[in-house]
Amino acid sequence: MDGSSEGKVDRATEAEVWELFILLLQASDAVTRARQSELRKAGTTMMQLALLFIVKSIKGTATPAEISRWLFRKRHTVSALLKHMEKQGLVTRTKDLPRKGMIRVSVTEEGERVFRQAIAKREAVPEIMSCLSQEERASFSAYLRRVRDKALGHIGVGYRLPYP
Repeated sequence: MDGSSEGKVDRATEAEVWELFILLLQASDAVTRARQSELRKAGTTMMQLALLFIVKSIKGTATPAEISRWLFRKRHTVSALLKHMEKQGLVTRTKDLPRKGMIRVSVTEEGERVFRQAIAKREAVPEIMSCLSQEERASFSAYLRRVRDKALGHIGVGYRLPYP
């Protein structure tokens, strides 16, 4: 079976597919934990940093619904995160006057400070990825994009993600 074929996996390769899935989870969990450790020192979490990044990327038009789509989280989960981050002074939620019921999210000065501090502490992931050559990283990126895009199709996500 070549890399471009679609459809079901035959039984001979089923064990290999599950091994790849487990390796993907283990690698993701390990890299995530390394990054979370760095972010704790900056006073934030990966989810908070992701939310700040998204709001900054959308540039002033971010809504909880849009944020939830980009984070692959339910609206109520994003709403709770926004409330927590607003209490911390990282974001503000403002009612959009022309569209009643619409909430706009923006990053505060404190949120900007935390974002810059978190971005400045980015040593673990590059160190981990340094075990791959530039050519291997390019191939790995291409493979992960294909897997991600196929998985997004399975969960009904048809919109383009902001990064990468």
